[in-house]
Amino acid sequence: MRLEYTEPQKRFRAEIRDWLAANTPRETLPSFDTEAGFEQHRAWERKLFSGRWSAVTWPTEVGGRGCDLIEWLIFEEEYWRAGAPLRVNQNGVFLLAPTLMEYGTEEQKKRFLPRMASGEDIWAQGWSEPGAGSDLAAIRCKAALDGDHYVISGQKTWSTRAVWADWLFGLFRTDPDSQRHHGLTFILLPLNLPGITIRPIRQLNGLTGFAEIFFDEVKVPAVNRLGAEGQGWNVAMATAGFERGLMLRSPARFQQTARNLVQLCRENPAAAEADPVLRDQVVKGWMDAEAYALATYRTAGRLNRGAHIGAEASTNKIFWSELDLLMHETAMHLLGPRAELMPDAPDVAAGHWLDGFLFAQAGPIYAGTNEIQRNIIAERMLGLPRS
Repeated sequence: MRLEYTEPQKRFRAEIRDWLAANTPRETLPSFDTEAGFEQHRAWERKLFSGRWSAVTWPTEVGGRGCDLIEWLIFEEEYWRAGAPLRVNQNGVFLLAPTLMEYGTEEQKKRFLPRMASGEDIWAQGWSEPGAGSDLAAIRCKAALDGDHYVISGQKTWSTRAVWADWLFGLFRTDPDSQRHHGLTFILLPLNLPGITIRPIRQLNGLTGFAEIFFDEVKVPAVNRLGAEGQGWNVAMATAGFERGLMLRSPARFQQTARNLVQLCRENPAAAEADPVLRDQVVKGWMDAEAYALATYRTAGRLNRGAHIGAEASTNKIFWSELDLLMHETAMHLLGPRAELMPDAPDVAAGHWLDGFLFAQAGPIYAGTNEIQRNIIAERMLGLPRS
């Protein structure tokens, strides 16, 4: 693996660095788990789109730059280094869009991708149900084909960004007699349809990053189906691969957290000196973040040469989620009593760590629990028998 950048890659880095320096908001935006913050983050997506930075790996004809994965990693490094806002449309841009490009019709791509890139449509994820969390194959929410429409009845829960989002991509059972991963269909639907009720779910920090959604005979045009009827499991697994693998959590996110953690350790020498284990954890966090970045560059190089990411995406998901926990737990110990400060406290430098710590608790759960990921690794990568 070559560890130096080409001249075009260096010019690309300089271009995005200059654009971010000129356009990144000087003040931190309110959380996108508030109504005002959501709309401010939507405006940021529009700003990114105006510079063609909202979806750099997409084809130019649908709003992207046609960048390869190495260039995407460079973009992410500069984006996180600049302290730019979190991406409110990450469900659409990083998860649904690659799936659309693989399974969507040309009409669907033209219809959905440009509006997604521009922030006109913000997408929520509709997979989990009260009885189908990590066990996605247990989905019971029904979609019955009636002429040129599906009629959807049932419930989704833990739907990310669903409180103020415009559209939802979800998995629904279209064959009532089917079991497990058979008879499921991937459907795209606007969240303002008659018969839809959205109830916010408060997070640990009191904000509403999730929602439960109730469908009371909601009519959705059949042209909104992604992929073939009954083949939704295969489509969803492609989306899950993007979620667990490269696109949802770039290494730059964790490298920036590691740099912040090193700085926090330097600013709190008494706590670090009192407990040498904390210094070891700071070093481990930094080393692991760098190791994850190098491993991702290697994977990106393979994908650029035509390889595919498979079950090894599960190893990525376990690694970055547990790394995120380690770094934020270490920060909590370094801060001591100040760790309880909320982000709006006068000590802003301490407050953002608590917000990150609370979110990190969800890492081993979303995108499929780490227990499920270990099962996938055991069965599909190591060939171990089921117990």
